[in-house]
Amino acid sequence: MTAPTKTILRALAGETLPTPPIWMMRQAGRYLPEYRATRAQAGDFLSLCYTPDLAAEVTLQPIRRYGFDAAILFADILLLPQALGPKLWFETGEGPRMETTTTMDQVRALKPTDAIHDTLSPVYETVRILSRELPRETTLIGFAGAPWTVATYMIGGRGSKDQAAAHALKDTDRATFEALIDRITEATVEYLSAQVNAGAEVVKLFDSWAGSLKGKDFNDFAVKPAARIIAAMKDRHPGLPIIAFPREAGDGYIGFAAKTGADCVAIDNSVTPEWAAEHVQPGGCVQGNLAPEHMVTGGEALVAETRRVVNAFRKGPHIFNLGHGITPDAEPAHVQLMIDTVRGA
Repeated sequence: MTAPTKTILRALAGETLPTPPIWMMRQAGRYLPEYRATRAQAGDFLSLCYTPDLAAEVTLQPIRRYGFDAAILFADILLLPQALGPKLWFETGEGPRMETTTTMDQVRALKPTDAIHDTLSPVYETVRILSRELPRETTLIGFAGAPWTVATYMIGGRGSKDQAAAHALKDTDRATFEALIDRITEATVEYLSAQVNAGAEVVKLFDSWAGSLKGKDFNDFAVKPAARIIAAMKDRHPGLPIIAFPREAGDGYIGFAAKTGADCVAIDNSVTPEWAAEHVQPGGCVQGNLAPEHMVTGGEALVAETRRVVNAFRKGPHIFNLGHGITPDAEPAHVQLMIDTVRGA
């Protein structure tokens, strides 16, 4: 295999670069006026996700505006469970709602894994469009939600601060909970593999609620499913770089790459970059971890903290990113300031 030339692929291969490559979680989003215009054209969020030309357009918008080193497919982690059968809808101002899956009979009634492509084929077409239209130097990232995080929505029917419904099912009906995790894990492999076949160069697993798993549960339901998915993806697509994001894992970040086979661990801003450089970066590439609120407030604090993150990770492979997704109230000019600071640091 020839050495990669795109900066993010070089970092994912373990190279320490003089300037870290940069992209942002949720970089295609409501903080951009051009996104809001395209969203209005689509009519609703799910229509935007399932209309390839429009989903590709919003994916490309931040690349045109900022020249990020990577584009991440515009989609939603709940499209996969929707493709397994449960109804999904979005309440204005409140977020997603999903028909719940809480019994063994409901798990068994989910659609077969190979049936997900009937629903998700527009997503793959979006990937194909992007693989043609992105600048040659820009890496295309595909993604899925990790099984635990997806399960919390399938069990609870909506997002929650404590994922109480999912924890309750896990603790009172382990067999049903584990069967659901297995189904999501199998479907995730098929979903990500289809994205790679369509042109994704990197895939990322978002475990947004990993931090609420403690002790053995973290190992059983954050580490092990990620390891299964990554092993299957590496078997099907040798050399494919994979980023894992077990958000708010704390000490669980340590060794996560080695335990799962991930090429890079994305970290949130609940840990300091200095701590992550000492404890996580020796295991490979780290992605992160500027606090998203700096995209709202801007100013000298943004510049100082951006330089702090770049400086902390300068001795190893690093992809600059936020510690979580950019928020709708962010100021587009502050994003440009961050980029200029990273590239001039």
